[in-house]
Amino acid sequence: MTMAKVKKEIKTIKIDLSKCNGCRSCEMICSAFHAEPKYSIVNPERSRIRMMRDPIRDIYVPVYAGNYAPAECMGRLTMRFEEDGVEYDECAFCRDACDSRDEFKEPDSKLPLKCDMCEEEPPLEEPLCVKWCIYDALTYEVREEEVDEAEELDDVEVGINALVDKYGMMKLVETITRLNAKEE
Repeated sequence: MTMAKVKKEIKTIKIDLSKCNGCRSCEMICSAFHAEPKYSIVNPERSRIRMMRDPIRDIYVPVYAGNYAPAECMGRLTMRFEEDGVEYDECAFCRDACDSRDEFKEPDSKLPLKCDMCEEEPPLEEPLCVKWCIYDALTYEVREEEVDEAEELDDVEVGINALVDKYGMMKLVETITRLNAKEE
């Protein structure tokens, strides 16, 4: 079975590490934007962009959330170092949410977070982290690419898949059944 090629709009945030000073304004505005109700609280744990520090090169690395990965990488132990009592490995700079770490997970539910480029109605010109970066370390880019057409999961499906991976299908079905019975 061959997949058809389609043109897809690719949105990305480019990062210029030479301009980033680690001020974390990107984290703050992202967490406020995604708060319920919107802008009601600032909690960096809910942010879809995180500031990481690379002490070996003495740079700050803004990392925005990517896809959910149901399994951890095999190469994550190739580089480990400690700085100021904090242990880092190459996993710390990964964009994916996975079961081996807590980054890019909703702090209460542990559901994976993914950068949505602050898309809402009406649409914003650019993600708020880019807009609020006063040093222009973050820039927004939209380009068209020809890609294989594939079915994409919506947010609910991604969340359910994460719960199934963590607790198993039977536990999830039992919980939903029990919660549904309480509502009736």
